Amino acid sequence: MNKPLILITNDDGYNALGLSSLVEAVKDLGELLVVAPDRPQSGMGHAITVNEPLRCYPIDFFENIKVFCCTGTPVDCVKMGLYQLNDRKPDLILSGINHGSNVSTNVLYSGTMSAAVEGALEGIKSIGFSLTNYSSEADFTASREMVTKITKNVLENGLKEGTCLNVNVPDVPLNKIKGIKVCRQGRAFWDDTFEKRVDPLGKDYFWLTGSFGSSENKPNDSDVFYLENNYVTIVPTQFDMTCHSTIEELKKQGFEL
Repeated sequence: MNKPLILITNDDGYNALGLSSLVEAVKDLGELLVVAPDRPQSGMGHAITVNEPLRCYPIDFFENIKVFCCTGTPVDCVKMGLYQLNDRKPDLILSGINHGSNVSTNVLYSGTMSAAVEGALEGIKSIGFSLTNYSSEADFTASREMVTKITKNVLENGLKEGTCLNVNVPDVPLNKIKGIKVCRQGRAFWDDTFEKRVDPLGKDYFWLTGSFGSSENKPNDSDVFYLENNYVTIVPTQFDMTCHSTIEELKKQGFEL
C-alpha cells in the first residue's frame, strides 16, 4: 500500500528554517513532495501568476525528497504540485511553518494560509502552520511536535470537505504550551501606517508599517486570546466567504427583482 502523498509549500521561500522544520516533522508520515517559492512571498494572499512566465525547477535541497523551486506565489506552488510536477493527487497539503503568526484577519493576507485554502478548494485535506516568531532563526522545536501530532490526527480522521486548518503555535518552549484549543477566528486588525522615506535619487517612497491588535473587549474564546495565553490554536477555515445570515435580510430590503 502506498504511503500518503504530502505536498508541502510555504511563503517564506524554499530555504526558510520553518520549511525545513515542517519537512522534519512529517518526513516519516508519508511520501513528500516539496514545491516552494524561490524567494519570500509573505503577504501575497491568494495571488497567482498571470502576467509573466512561471518557472519551476528541481533542486537538491532535502535528501531523498523531491523538491521544486518555483518563481511564483504559494498558490502557484500548490497548483504546480497538483497539475504539473506529479502524476498522483496529494492526500494532504501542508503549508509553513510560517515565521510569524496568522491569527485573526491575517488569514486574508497570508500566503501560507492561502496555499492551504487552495488545497481545500481542490477537495484535499490541508493545514497551514505558523509560529509567533518572525525571526529567520526562530526555534521550531515545539512547533515540530505540534505539527506531527496534528498532521497524524488529520491523516487518520480526515477533514470536512472544503475546510482547512489554520494552526498557530506560541513562541514558548514545549513544556510551557498549555494545550491545544479549537476555536474561532478573533476580531483583530492592523492599524496601518506608511513610513515615508527618500531614496538616493531624492524621490519619495513608502514602507508599510503598523501595529496589530484586537478590537474585542473580552476575546476569551478566540485564537488571539488563546495564543497569547500559550495555547496552540486551531481555527477551521473555509473558502466560502458568503455572509449567509444576510441573504434573507437583503431579500426583504427589495434587492431581488
